[in-house]
Amino acid sequence: MSKPPTPMDVSQHAPIGLRAPEQVMRLARLGSAHPTRLSFLRILLRRMKREQWQFERTEWNMDSAGVGVAIYKARGPDLTYSLVVFSHDLPDELRSDRVIATAWDATFTLFDGEPTASDIERLHNNVPLQEAGRISATELILSRANRSVRLFAYVVDCLSQGLQPDAQQLADVGYLMRTTAVYGTGKFGSAGRRNLENRDHFLGPFQAEMLSVWLTRQFVIDIVEHIAKSRGGDKAVQLAPELRRLLGVGNSTGLGMAPFIVRHPVLLHNWMMVREEALSRVRSCEQASATAIEAMHAALEGAVINADSWTSEHPVQVFKLEQLRGDLAKVTTQLNCMDLTAFRPWNTLWLWAESTLSLEGQEALLAVLLEPYGELVDDLSQFLSAKERQSFRLDGAMKVGTLRALLQNHYAWALSIDFTQAENTARFWYVSEEKLEPRLGERASEMGAELEQPLCIARLAQSLFDQLAHWEDEMPVASFVLQHPDARLMVRRAQMSARHAYAEIRDNLIAKDMLPIDLLRYKLAFFGATHFDPRSDRWVRISLFQGMPYPDEFKSIPVREIGVE
Repeated sequence: MSKPPTPMDVSQHAPIGLRAPEQVMRLARLGSAHPTRLSFLRILLRRMKREQWQFERTEWNMDSAGVGVAIYKARGPDLTYSLVVFSHDLPDELRSDRVIATAWDATFTLFDGEPTASDIERLHNNVPLQEAGRISATELILSRANRSVRLFAYVVDCLSQGLQPDAQQLADVGYLMRTTAVYGTGKFGSAGRRNLENRDHFLGPFQAEMLSVWLTRQFVIDIVEHIAKSRGGDKAVQLAPELRRLLGVGNSTGLGMAPFIVRHPVLLHNWMMVREEALSRVRSCEQASATAIEAMHAALEGAVINADSWTSEHPVQVFKLEQLRGDLAKVTTQLNCMDLTAFRPWNTLWLWAESTLSLEGQEALLAVLLEPYGELVDDLSQFLSAKERQSFRLDGAMKVGTLRALLQNHYAWALSIDFTQAENTARFWYVSEEKLEPRLGERASEMGAELEQPLCIARLAQSLFDQLAHWEDEMPVASFVLQHPDARLMVRRAQMSARHAYAEIRDNLIAKDMLPIDLLRYKLAFFGATHFDPRSDRWVRISLFQGMPYPDEFKSIPVREIGVE
């Protein structure tokens, strides 16, 4: 993707330039990312609201323990999708967030269209098995979820007695069920990306996944109220609307998603380019209207509330939360004392932030700055996807000298790393034989380094540069690749770097001090995840759609009230 066009009415002066990759493509900053109005779930909600999608629960066949089948339909202007839910009676001792689990409280598939009775029977025989089963191209998503046991039981108990649960307890956890996997794009027989490429509503990244999770959130409320009603009878009550909003869908995510952003460099570039262009557009605004100023104060207040309700026990995140709360207090003070009628006030605020705030605070402010300017930045969502086959073609006619220059210009950060030092090769990425999931090994103490995956781009770049040392500048790259076929991957990436400045994470991904959770948080922030809560440096819990509307209220809720305009 080339740089998106800047609207002509943003400024009569030259727009603020995009920040350099050297500044933004560092793990420490990526690991401080916050969701924005350009996050994938927000894009989905805006589209569905704009296109007036309709939602209904068309089947509810549940016993008193909440075991059975449910179907939720989402009808767009042209197509219908159905979330088919299988709810189970899972003993506590079998409940696990690990990907190697074999049983769950609920299993789901997002069906393309409206399933027939024979479809339901086929899905019933496969979806509860998850990886051990097989689905077809009429299924877009395969997922599963477990209850947050104590909070789920507490809410059921309260509602069955005619009482509302404590709001603080709901806010502290943020969900009643959490997904442990949401599979799509061809896994286990599901529809591949090509099946969806002609559907505008799914052209953006992970839109089918977001729809599946959003409909799952409605099921969670329905099953809680159903079990409470079965226990309490006429005495039972439904969860109050203001309390429902406190709950999202939780997610437990480990290393499985970490390599994704390394293996999709063009997509990574597009995500970052869109974000940086959006920030540039807001910073380039010559004047701030009274409406924008009011909205900016409201967005900042929302960020403060979110930070105050965000909890974690992981030392790294505890420290970041302390920084975040302190930084937001500084932003509040600065915003109140600034002359917001001056030329380019948001650029002034941003320059102050870069010299004053932590990375955590800067990333939170970026999200705040974008919030009031939907009309200025929302069109950028169309540039988030990537046709990677076109970008990943190797140019064999390129001269070796040109390739060498690309490495020197775009991978100087990688060429400077000393890989003879043990701390710089301390880890290795591999795929587990049992679950075919990415894992991270310790080179000095664990076996399996011979199975290492090519995910340390810094080392690959340095190796390619060394291999080119004795090749003449005028030789074609094709000749080099014929003798060094193992270098094809890095040659392609180096050739892409000329057109995709944000395609590489500019850090050593096998270093001793590398934090895998930084990779997880970056990707999850683009999903729209909140309340990032690491449980180690390799897996994390988050919440999706917290504070957003539910399908059963979507039609009647004004756009501005739900904050997705």
